[in-house]
Amino acid sequence: MMRHSAFARGVVLVGGVVLLSAGRAGAQQPVVAPAPDTPQFMSRTDFHMNAAKLTIDDARFVWDTHFGGGLDVFDYVAGRLNVLIDYEAVLGRQIRAFDPNQGNYALEGSLSKRFGGTEVAAVFGHLSRHLGDRAKTIPVDWNDLGLRALRRERVGTATVDVVAGLARMTKHDNLDYIWKGDVDVLVRRPVNGRAALFGHGRTEFYGVDSARGTQAGGLFEAGVHLSGRAGAVELFAGVERRVDADPLELQPQSWGFAGFRLLSR
Repeated sequence: MMRHSAFARGVVLVGGVVLLSAGRAGAQQPVVAPAPDTPQFMSRTDFHMNAAKLTIDDARFVWDTHFGGGLDVFDYVAGRLNVLIDYEAVLGRQIRAFDPNQGNYALEGSLSKRFGGTEVAAVFGHLSRHLGDRAKTIPVDWNDLGLRALRRERVGTATVDVVAGLARMTKHDNLDYIWKGDVDVLVRRPVNGRAALFGHGRTEFYGVDSARGTQAGGLFEAGVHLSGRAGAVELFAGVERRVDADPLELQPQSWGFAGFRLLSR
């Protein structure tokens, strides 16, 4: 009981940091997954499609959409080989009513080891940012290599998933990032067999090699998770502060948002 109480206080502290800094939603976050009894090939898949309406007085940022998923290629009980893929399209209204002005691709591979209830993974990732229907002749991208820790706790009937990572850029083009850190907290409480309430917070920090200093961003969202026979839908609303929201203009943007998320689980 004392362990759960201490963990809950830690979650509240992390959530406070998220709210105070609330960057980039980026790729789908890895899912905390329990170990199977025996080694499994393609033991888990987790695909998503989501869209959110943004509330900001800027014609570049009207909708934010993500399509992608993650899969455990092989779970060897002591750990797993995981792959994440995500495509983000940002839509504005500069040229037409639904103007996809950004396309951002995220790819990631990780190899992990479980230590009791905590999983530690070595992670290699790539993110590249592109413009839609606009001229861009320079690359805007990075590769990063780092470590990630994942853990799930139960507090009463609720589950609390915590994911934290730290990585160094091994390559970056037309960005000044040299390292990044993030903490992601998801709290989910079931209402009945089909519905659950959730709160999700994420904070990110980017260390830079320029005079502008460390960049901080994050988001907080809350909503309802509705499960069906073949998948689930989430309805959510929240606030976000995104680091370098435009790939060619190194300035943060803040907005509110509301939307839906379709899930394969």
